[in-house]
Amino acid sequence: MDRPNAPPEIRLAPTPEVPAGGLVPCLLLRRGQVCRPGETGPVPARSPDGKLVDPFEVIDRIARDHSLLYLVDLDGIERTQPQLDYIQEFSRDIALWVDAGVRDADQSIDILVAGAQRAVVSSAMLEGPDELERAWGLSTELVFEIAFEDGSLRVRSEWSPTSALGLAQTVREVGIEHLVVSPRGAPPDWAMIRSIAKGGPTWVDGSFEPSDAQRLSEAGAAGGIFHIDAILDEPRDEPEAS
Repeated sequence: MDRPNAPPEIRLAPTPEVPAGGLVPCLLLRRGQVCRPGETGPVPARSPDGKLVDPFEVIDRIARDHSLLYLVDLDGIERTQPQLDYIQEFSRDIALWVDAGVRDADQSIDILVAGAQRAVVSSAMLEGPDELERAWGLSTELVFEIAFEDGSLRVRSEWSPTSALGLAQTVREVGIEHLVVSPRGAPPDWAMIRSIAKGGPTWVDGSFEPSDAQRLSEAGAAGGIFHIDAILDEPRDEPEAS
């Protein structure tokens, strides 16, 4: 872990690009280690020979075919300690939308200063609508996640939405353009996604799989965010013998 040592540098976020095909890979990172979803939570990703996966090698492989990466910083979400050094390093090779469990406006700025193109703020983590407006006042480079768990909307107590669509309308009235609908533990509700997408760019995460790609255009969604299991399972290029 030699690369992430330099302090974060202030950079202006570039104009976001919608990836071809609307598919965005998602990488889970905990303490510098790439993870896979597991039955009881994320687990370290290993190569077929049992070795831990090198995160920088994975970033190189992802960047060959994708211009945007959705990074889930588990340290930020679970321990309020975002991996700013890795965000900085990864952002040199690929544009990042980073979910690091932002609770307040200042934390969103930390993510952006580290190099993220956009910081993700979530209904399940952000303290409430007042903090959302404060974050928007500090930077417009935000994405809002509407989080679900087993079909139920996940919000902090300071939020008081009557529905996911009502929450989406509230968020867009603040000025945020890009929304991510994250249904975890249940298939996407495509009718709901279609309704939210009428208001602006809407991305599908959570239980979304690349095989659902056709449903994206049918629902008017901007794209889908998928976990990188297939990329991790690809055979790696072996160095040629001299």
